[in-house]
Amino acid sequence: MKEMKIVLGENQIVEAHYKGHVIVTDQPEKDGGNNSQASPFDLFLASVGTCAGYYVKSFCKQRGIPDEGIDIVQRMHIDEMTRMIGTIEIDILLPPDFPEKYKESVVKAAGACTVKKHIAQAPEFVVNTVSK
Repeated sequence: MKEMKIVLGENQIVEAHYKGHVIVTDQPEKDGGNNSQASPFDLFLASVGTCAGYYVKSFCKQRGIPDEGIDIVQRMHIDEMTRMIGTIEIDILLPPDFPEKYKESVVKAAGACTVKKHIAQAPEFVVNTVSK
């Protein structure tokens, strides 16, 4: 089991302490925050794109392909019925000299992202109250 400590700060600040790092979140002003940090949901979305980026970078490194000039753009499409994100679209923008034979494989590499896999097969969430 892995453990992360969540610390409630001033106003809408909430911190996650994990593996020696402190991840600070805030809420937009419209939600009572100061917009001083990314919101938890923004971090969730960023984790998808940066995970895909990591897998693209690793794919290139393993094959000796330079990753300079590769850009990744992530778009979130809202489902009008649920008002939630229905589709996350990731475009890998490749430079003209990227080897043609690897174009399909780099897409598969990005699709292997562990964040995406956990969303696709969501974990069970259990929330408890525990007296100190």
